Amino acid sequence: MASPREPKGSTNIARQTPTDRISKRTRNSARPRPASKNGREFNPHAFLATIGEGRKAMLFPKKQTVFAQGDPADAVFYLKTGKVRLTVVSKTGKEATIGILSDGSFFGEGALAGQPLRMGTATAMTDCGVLRIEKRAMVDTLHREHTLSDLFVAYLLTRNIRYEEDLVDQLFNSSEKRLARVLLMLAHFGKEGIQESVVPKISQETLAEMVGTTRSRVSFFMNRFRKLGFIDYAGGAEGGLQVHSSLLNVVLHD
Repeated sequence: MASPREPKGSTNIARQTPTDRISKRTRNSARPRPASKNGREFNPHAFLATIGEGRKAMLFPKKQTVFAQGDPADAVFYLKTGKVRLTVVSKTGKEATIGILSDGSFFGEGALAGQPLRMGTATAMTDCGVLRIEKRAMVDTLHREHTLSDLFVAYLLTRNIRYEEDLVDQLFNSSEKRLARVLLMLAHFGKEGIQESVVPKISQETLAEMVGTTRSRVSFFMNRFRKLGFIDYAGGAEGGLQVHSSLLNVVLHD
């Protein structure tokens, strides 16, 4: 039996079924990501762990300045090992701690956004291994290597979320909760199940700046945390502070 005649001038168009569309998406997702323009596989972690054109490995002993407020912003830094403290000084001379960075952190990235001068100071809190990446080299590599740009953007987004959480914490939580949260973050609580000592000999003045309260209040809460078994002073030459997961109860308690 002959098939029905199609209307004059009609066009036979093949329609995709849902199965066809899923199969197409599966094929697309299975395709390998484009290789680097030079034909080799790019490893962002190797890039950040080695020296090369525009990249210089640097060592900063404890208390040494990595860059100072007002210095030219001509490079991005990647912290390979150690801890770095970021501070800002107002026109009246008041200093505020805006963050403490651990290994695996980028800092000084304002240079990439056209920042001519450093808006703050970065100081080594422990002996630090740092990779200095010149602005031009970082921009060129971010444009050329998608794996590095993905890693860099993911880090910036994560840090932006952290800043938003800090703002909410400052607006709605008590100074005791804010201090507990700062200590937990410094101890990397919840990061791959690892708990480590807080920065050796971190002063109560520094904690007060980060929390937004007075030193006397920090001292009062630290003594309370110690008596409740939430923290322990490790003692020794470094004077580290051990933070226990039980401190999370202070943050979660209403």
